[in-house]
Amino acid sequence: MQSHRIAYQIIGDDMQMVEVELDPRETVVAEAGAMNYLEDAIEFEARLGDGSEPDQGMMGRLFAAGKRALTGESLFLTHFTNRGSEKRHVAFAAPFPGKIVALDLAAAGRDVLCQKDSFLCAAFGTQIGIAFAKRLGTGFFGGEGFILQQLSGDGLAFLHAGGTVVRRELQGETLRLDTGCLVAFTEGIDYSIERAGSLKSMFFGGEGFFLATLRGTGTVWLQSLPFSRLADRVLAHAPKAGGRSQGEGSVLGGLAKMMER
Repeated sequence: MQSHRIAYQIIGDDMQMVEVELDPRETVVAEAGAMNYLEDAIEFEARLGDGSEPDQGMMGRLFAAGKRALTGESLFLTHFTNRGSEKRHVAFAAPFPGKIVALDLAAAGRDVLCQKDSFLCAAFGTQIGIAFAKRLGTGFFGGEGFILQQLSGDGLAFLHAGGTVVRRELQGETLRLDTGCLVAFTEGIDYSIERAGSLKSMFFGGEGFFLATLRGTGTVWLQSLPFSRLADRVLAHAPKAGGRSQGEGSVLGGLAKMMER
């Protein structure tokens, strides 16, 4: 199925949103809860599946929704359609600070694999499925899981990533990285998990026990600040239950605690 030809602009710097321009009868498909604003004449509907296979029937849509449930995402995708006679706009924003990556799937080779929580929205006609890492060890030790989302088609798709996004072009080379820093990669890249150096490095290096290893020829998108890393730091410095103060750990916090006694 040929994807709808949508136009877009990315707004903002560190907390970006993407504004999609829809011609009459054009549709964009997005993750549930990603919409930021929409103009008059744009209608939205939650549906099972991405609509790329209109003849798959109810059982086919339920099966596709079940596969999405494996990734931890909503069973439903929201379809936004311009029902008016003029161009209209709808915008989508990422749920955490970072960048939005615009992917031209036709230029990327039609298939891109991404982390399960990276997908934001795509032109109608894009097939949004799942893929499993080829090696069992990836599933047990990958950190981000061995289930990836697979985007297929010839239109535009949008991913969101934390921090700064880095695009790398691999030409038969190898790239090793923290598992959480991977956003997406094109087919032709072999994705696996390997041990992070010696046993001493694994236990005391602070980089985790395993690293993601990418080999082959293709494009890789990386993020500098995975949301899981940000969440860990926030939780580590959050006030604990039992009345511990927010200033604990600082000089002023310690003095205040002594005075309370």
